Amino acid sequence: MAKTAAFGVMHVCTAFGVSYALSGSVTVAGAVTLVEPAVNMVAHYFFDRAWERHFAHAPASGEAVPQP
Repeated sequence: MAKTAAFGVMHVCTAFGVSYALSGSVTVAGAVTLVEPAVNMVAHYFFDRAWERHFAHAPASGEAVPQP
């Protein structure tokens, strides 16, 4: 858990640093740092749904996969 928390802190610091370097604004960098993870969570939800739907009918491991 400590490693995960440390990675989270590193991610937030990196996002802020990159956003600040590109915008030159603490306000914009702070907004991007807070908004990006929220948007990413929503996108990840829809990605997971699409992934599950696409691979729901995938053959079991070891079975031949038909080629197009």
